[in-house]
Amino acid sequence: MGFYDLSKVERKELVERIDSEILDGFKTGNEQIILPYFSDEDTYIRKAGYQAVGKIHKTKTLDISKIVSMLDFLLKSNHEKVRQTVVNAAGELGKTDFDTVVHFFDTGLFDAHHSVRNAVIGSIKKMGEKNPEPVLKWAKKYLQHPDKEVRREICHGIELRGRTHPQDILPLLRTLQHDSTARVKNTLIHVLGQIAYKKGCLQTVVAELNTWENKELVEKALDEIVDVHDRYKNFAVLSQNEVIAYIDQNYNGSQ
Repeated sequence: MGFYDLSKVERKELVERIDSEILDGFKTGNEQIILPYFSDEDTYIRKAGYQAVGKIHKTKTLDISKIVSMLDFLLKSNHEKVRQTVVNAAGELGKTDFDTVVHFFDTGLFDAHHSVRNAVIGSIKKMGEKNPEPVLKWAKKYLQHPDKEVRREICHGIELRGRTHPQDILPLLRTLQHDSTARVKNTLIHVLGQIAYKKGCLQTVVAELNTWENKELVEKALDEIVDVHDRYKNFAVLSQNEVIAYIDQNYNGSQ
């Protein structure tokens, strides 16, 4: 039975049990207590498992070095779901202590399994929102990595910070404007669109795009921004027509 097949009361009881058993596993160094939750087929069970690790750290129930030691051991697992959950757990710690867990993302970024690499992206998103300075500094060095998938994943990972603080990530995105790989360029265009429909962000994005040299990519990004305001019209601050008018008035290439 899956997590959401349970009633609300049953889910609450299950989370409390997972919290207790994960704590016991980390306290005693017994990975056999932890592994069933970290490897569960149900993504919500695994989520409860890595969030339990975050709670241990937040409440300072255990020293972070002991938590990291166990996560280091679990990262060696042959089971991709375990490695995925470890990276997500490290992301919980990295919201406040990024330098202590950075090696999990250096490793996970090159994992053979896409789910582990996706966990790195998800962790960058949640850490970048809470602890942006060290996370963005780390991300910056990978934006020119020879592996196109690494560049794409980092571009995607820093998106969430851009939705509230576009000025923090636009200089990093700028370094990808001449990337020769279609998947990277498409992700860059997607991220610019996702940033621009959030409150107060369109103006910052358009002002930044006015300074970019790759006008072909900029035009595609502006088209995406216009389209996003239609696709997400129930969530966007401005209407599509308002966005078109703003771009016409403020994008240099429109003049």
